Amino acid sequence: MLSIGLISTSYILAQDITDALRYSMDEIQGTARYRAMGGAFGALGGDMSSININPAGSAVFNNSHGSISLGLLNTNNDVSYFNGTNSSSNSSIDLNQLGAAFIFKNTNESSGWNKFALSFAYDRSADFDNDWVANGVNPNRTIGDYFLSNAQGLRLDEISALPGESISEAYSEIGSFYGYRNQQAFLGFEGFIIDPSNNTDENTDYVTNINGGNYNQRYAYSSRGYNGKLAFNVATSYNDKLYFGLNLNSHFINYERTTLLNESNSNASSLVNRVNFENNLLTTGSGFSFQLGGIAKITEELRVGLSYNSPTWYRISDETSQYLATSRLEGGINVNQVVNPNVINVYEEYKLQTPGKVTGSLAYVFGRSGLLSFDYAVKDYSNSKFKPTTDALFSSLNNSISNDLDSAASYRLGGEYRFKQISFRGGYRFEESPYKNDNFYGDLNGYSLGLGYNFGNLNIDFAFSQSERDYNYKLYTEGLTDSAQIESKLTDFVLTLGFNL
Repeated sequence: MLSIGLISTSYILAQDITDALRYSMDEIQGTARYRAMGGAFGALGGDMSSININPAGSAVFNNSHGSISLGLLNTNNDVSYFNGTNSSSNSSIDLNQLGAAFIFKNTNESSGWNKFALSFAYDRSADFDNDWVANGVNPNRTIGDYFLSNAQGLRLDEISALPGESISEAYSEIGSFYGYRNQQAFLGFEGFIIDPSNNTDENTDYVTNINGGNYNQRYAYSSRGYNGKLAFNVATSYNDKLYFGLNLNSHFINYERTTLLNESNSNASSLVNRVNFENNLLTTGSGFSFQLGGIAKITEELRVGLSYNSPTWYRISDETSQYLATSRLEGGINVNQVVNPNVINVYEEYKLQTPGKVTGSLAYVFGRSGLLSFDYAVKDYSNSKFKPTTDALFSSLNNSISNDLDSAASYRLGGEYRFKQISFRGGYRFEESPYKNDNFYGDLNGYSLGLGYNFGNLNIDFAFSQSERDYNYKLYTEGLTDSAQIESKLTDFVLTLGFNL
C-alpha cells in the first residue's frame, strides 16, 4: 500500500543549478506571427504574444482583438555516453496561447490619451516534454559510488531499519528524521550495495560491493509538464505615438520526471552485478511577476521599445518516490533483492526567485508593405536564489549559482513582407549560454518562417521554427557524476486563429 512520508528536516532533496535554470529560462511559444518573426516584437505590439515581451503592445491594437494558437512541438535528441550513442524523438500538441485585448477609445477629442486597453493573455512559457536514453560502458564510476558518497560520514543506526521495522516504515522514518541523503544511504545498505566497515551503530565509514571497472550503464530520462504564464494587462497610448503598459503575471509550474538506471557488470571483484534504480519527481508551483514597458514612435516608420521583467517569485512543492532492485552472487547463486519503499516523500515548500530581464527593441515599418524588428535582452542568471537563504544547503547552492552562472544576452531579428492579403515572415534568434562555461551548456541558435492570410476581421497564421542547443546532462549530483552529451533540436509548428472582437 502506498504511503506518504513528510520530510521537513531539510528543504533540499536534490536541487541543483539545473532546477533553477528550468524555471528561469522562459521560452514564450506564442502566436504563429510572433513565432515566425523570431519573437522580435518588443517595439511592435499589435499581437497577443507581444504583450508578454512589452506590455505596452496591447495599446497598439486599433480594435479589440483575440487569438488562439495550437502548437506541435517535436524534440529530437542525439545522445552520447562513453562508447554509446542514441537518438530519440518526442512530439506533443499543446495550447500555445489564448488571449484577448479590449480597446476603449477616449471620446474626449481634446485629450491626448486617446486609447486605453485591458487584456489577458495566457502563454505556454516552457514545455518540459522530453525523452532520451544514454547507454555505454563506464570504465570508472558505478551507481555504487552514488550510494557510497551519500553514506560516508553517516551513522549506521541512522541509515538502517530498527528491529521488526519494515522497509516502508524505515524509509519513511529515516526521511522524516534525517532527510534525503540518509534515505539514499538506506537504499544502498538494504540493497547490499554498501556495507559498513564496522557493524556498530557508531560506524560512519562504508565500502562498496561494486568494484572492478567497466560498468554497462543505461540511463532512461522521461519528463512531462509545462510552465504557464497568465498576464493581466493594462495599457494606454498618447496621441498614438507613446504607449505605456503594465502586466501583472501569474505563473504555474507542473513538472514530472522519471529516471531509470540499469547497470550490470561481470567483474570478479564485484559482489553486486546488477542494479536497477528508479527515481520519480513531481514538482508543482505558482509564482508572481510584473512587467513595465513603453513604445515610442520616433517617426511614422521608426519605433523603439523598452521593457522590464521583474524576477518571478515562486513557491514550489516537490514529491519524490524511489525504487531499487539488485542482484548479487552468494555461493555461486544469483540472489535478487528488491528495496521498494512504496512511499511518496512530500517535502516542505520552498521558494525560488528567478532573475529579472531588460529588453530593448527597434522596429522599422515600411508603410503597409512590411517591417523589420530587432530585440536585445539581458538576464543575469547568477541572481537566481533558492529561499530561505538561511537554510545551509540552500545557501551553499546559491553560492554555486553565483559562481557558475552568468549574465546572458539574447538577440532576436524578425521581418515581414506583405503582398495584398498575404504576409511572408522570417526570423532568427540567438541566446547566450547562462553558464560561465558554455562548454557545459551551449548557446542556442534558431530560425523561423511563416505565412499569414488576412480575411479582414479574421486572420490565419502559420509558423515553422527550429532551434538547436548542445548541453551536458549530469546523471547524478553525487558519486556517479558522469554526463551524457546531448545535441537537442526543437522543431515547432504553430497555427493561430486571430479575430477582431
